[in-house]
Amino acid sequence: MNRLFRATLLLSLGVLACAPHAVPPGQPESNARIEPDSPVIKLERTPCFGRCPVYRVAISASGRVTFVGKNFVAQQGEASGQTPKERLDSLLGEMERQGFFEFADRYVAGAPACGPYATDAPSAITEVTHAGRHKRIEHDYGCSQAPPVLGELERRIDDVAGTTQWTGKP
Repeated sequence: MNRLFRATLLLSLGVLACAPHAVPPGQPESNARIEPDSPVIKLERTPCFGRCPVYRVAISASGRVTFVGKNFVAQQGEASGQTPKERLDSLLGEMERQGFFEFADRYVAGAPACGPYATDAPSAITEVTHAGRHKRIEHDYGCSQAPPVLGELERRIDDVAGTTQWTGKP
């Protein structure tokens, strides 16, 4: 019995030592490092009832831009480019100042933050990883109570990423 107890204890301690340690919400991870080619900003534009451009774009910490065009864009498939790191840093600072990390996670039909809803509008899904924080926002443009600055920030992502070269639309 004593051997069984010791074996169980050692096994339990080994499992605990290998388990990931959660960081309390709102606390930055002290050892978190963003690799130069890891995306820090991702934006996905979804279909609407008409001919809205459908694509995904990601900007890495080094300024590398990756675009994947799906529908109603000039460039279907993958394309890549580069944006100056200073423009990326400026955009991230703007997102911080405008309160991006404090916005609701979902502005979609039925979500409390949506308000009155109009159908058939496109949506944008934005993910940002910055300063040890991560935020993902689903933004349906049919939601009347989404903060107007959210749409402005999404357009700024397009601007910094240079997506017009692939979408063919300003």
